[in-house]
Amino acid sequence: MPIHELLKKSLPDAMRAHDEVKLRTLRSLITAMTNEVVAKKRKPDEFLADDEALAVLKRAASQRKDSIEQFEAASRTDLAEPEKLELAIIESYLPAMMSRDEVEIFVKAKLAKTAEGGSQGAAFSPAASRGKFTGLVMKELKGQADGADVKAVVDSLLF
Repeated sequence: MPIHELLKKSLPDAMRAHDEVKLRTLRSLITAMTNEVVAKKRKPDEFLADDEALAVLKRAASQRKDSIEQFEAASRTDLAEPEKLELAIIESYLPAMMSRDEVEIFVKAKLAKTAEGGSQGAAFSPAASRGKFTGLVMKELKGQADGADVKAVVDSLLF
């Protein structure tokens, strides 16, 4: 079942369970997805494809993470807690991401491969073009790893 459709079907269950946080989160996600459908010049009753829905979910998760950071920096734990609950619900609909250790293993293998000229045809220095190397890794790990983790691992291994 497509993610967008799954969210819509989860709404009545949240209503029956009187789960206000899940209900609020699902409503905001469904609204964001409907807005995305309209922005793509399609009818509002259409469903997003899974890759489009995942982009909306990742955007929502990122917004919650930013809010949590800002609230905690301002010592407003009372406002950070509901955001954490919403983030947990959003993440339950996202595919599992690679851990930082898994990313490090992948990056080390990719470094070894590019050092011998493996995937590029001709060897290039990852240290000289850190951004390009990070882009290559992100392209291969599309949707499987957090970009911040990839960047941190690449930076730690190259410098």
